[in-house]
Amino acid sequence: MRHNNRQPDQLRDVCFTMGYARHAEGSCLVQFGDTHVLCTASFESKVPPFLKGKGTGWVTAEYGMLPRSTHDRMDREAAKGKQSGRTQEIQRLIGRSLRAIIDTSLMGETQIKLDCDVLQADGGTRTAAITGSYLALHQAVNWAMTNGKLAKNPLREAVAAISCGVVNGTAYLDLDYNEDSTADADANFVMTQSGLLVEVQATAEGSTFDRSKFDALMKLADEGIQQLIAKQQDALLQMKAAA
Repeated sequence: MRHNNRQPDQLRDVCFTMGYARHAEGSCLVQFGDTHVLCTASFESKVPPFLKGKGTGWVTAEYGMLPRSTHDRMDREAAKGKQSGRTQEIQRLIGRSLRAIIDTSLMGETQIKLDCDVLQADGGTRTAAITGSYLALHQAVNWAMTNGKLAKNPLREAVAAISCGVVNGTAYLDLDYNEDSTADADANFVMTQSGLLVEVQATAEGSTFDRSKFDALMKLADEGIQQLIAKQQDALLQMKAAA
């Protein structure tokens, strides 16, 4: 039994608060247990310079952790004058994950920016950010279509992400910080609603691990992500019903 009494294949309590930020074209406060991330989507009628004149759109992301999202206060990266390598890696991962499920050729020369701000961290911030960003992106696309900014829906399918790890020889789903910090191996999986892999990040921490352990992590991730996507769909239906 895990320290928080979850089963090895059990997600933390997951909650999506849709439309959390009133001024954004799309937003979602996503909670994976004690990890809370605010994801907002902003629609812009322009594209980065490298896409000007090409008739296609773009989706990108920025990521950051608030100073007291962790046990000790950290300095804002803006105050340091540069982003850490970790921050750059995570925001690029979020951007790649969202671009995997959207047809940018249907966007014209428009751009959607996702901002992911970690309010409270307890492991799995990047996977929570990806999962919540899809919901924010979905809302922004709906806003753009309703307001005549997009002629066709460019979204292909849903995407979500989850962490897994090997702790004391056992494969666990959705690691919190306590588990992640003591894991022998950990991995992040990004998958689409149809079960296609977008990205896998797997690392041996305490010791190497064999193919059977990786297969166990993959199985957990597949099942966990399908649960998350079902929760995403429920959140979208509830938002539509409340409109």
